[in-house]
Amino acid sequence: MDPRLLHDSIRAAAEITHSRSGGPGGQNVNKLNTKVTLRVRLDRLEGLTEQETARLRTVLASRITNEDEIVINSSEERSQRTNTERAFSRMETIISSAVRIPKYRKPTKPGKAAKEQRLQSKRLHSQKKAGRRFSAED
Repeated sequence: MDPRLLHDSIRAAAEITHSRSGGPGGQNVNKLNTKVTLRVRLDRLEGLTEQETARLRTVLASRITNEDEIVINSSEERSQRTNTERAFSRMETIISSAVRIPKYRKPTKPGKAAKEQRLQSKRLHSQKKAGRRFSAED
């Protein structure tokens, strides 16, 4: 999915609530609602295919609530605006990484040169150890 389209889709489908934060801010924490809770319902996300939505549900199963929402909290910063932007960027990262299908790793075998190098290193190590052994002739 196109990152710009995902960005706009999340912004359109998001529900933002603010509350008092327990993070940094001193006395400011007791006066301002700087904590941001971002909720995105999966059925409101535009631009996702059915396969991508199904993949989201399986990969993010532990993050999805009973209401079919992904919830992100952000209270690291002292500013509400900064926490909102952090929450949106984390949501974008989580969704884009969950939708992306990992590339299949084709298993390979070590080549002849690699095998020979490994055996040579084993021989050298063995000779070094053999040189340290106690002999009865000494």
